Amino acid sequence: MTVRVMVVDDHPMWREGVARDLAEAGHVVVATSGEGRQAVRVAAAARPDVVVLDLQLPDVSGVEVIRGLRAVLPQVRVLMLSASGEQQSVLDAIKAGATGYLLKSAAPAEFLAAVRRTAGGEPVFTPGLAGLVLGEYRRLAADPAGPAPATRGIGPAPRLTDRETEVLRLVAKGMSYKQIAERLGLAHRTVQNHVQNTLGKLQLHNRVELTRYAIERGLDD
Repeated sequence: MTVRVMVVDDHPMWREGVARDLAEAGHVVVATSGEGRQAVRVAAAARPDVVVLDLQLPDVSGVEVIRGLRAVLPQVRVLMLSASGEQQSVLDAIKAGATGYLLKSAAPAEFLAAVRRTAGGEPVFTPGLAGLVLGEYRRLAADPAGPAPATRGIGPAPRLTDRETEVLRLVAKGMSYKQIAERLGLAHRTVQNHVQNTLGKLQLHNRVELTRYAIERGLDD
């Protein structure tokens, strides 16, 4: 799977090293940048599938960059690659629209696998962070004062097939595509297709939003 990637990091040696690893793995590095505002402008023209983004940039925060990227490229996937595993940093990035969050201490093979999975819309987290994010969405879903924007409004929820609902239940439990495929005896691609169809029906953007939607409806029981 060849992925079009943009690398955003203010440390030139690190940025170039990541770009080199990606190219050697067969991916296409469409752009690199060391500043947040420039990254948003360049991404609009380069149209990457995945943006590998550092949290700390010299001009604006990574969270602001995520919002800017999502404004110009709503379907872009953002993989945070940061030295900080601080709880609030992780949650802020995911709430802004990042698909995954990986620490810079990750091994090269782990990073390259994360890029491929991110391109497929699968949330990828350094071990230990997935539980943190899922726990936060459970907390938000239990807060009657703060419903998810995607679930506001009136009218019945879109109708999902039995299989889509089954997959959605497992997504809400924090299972990966691979785990869901093994549980249900399906191909990995089939699970991806079910998730993408469900996202489209519910007018959601990523699996993080989908997880929250499912939790709010009690599908994680």
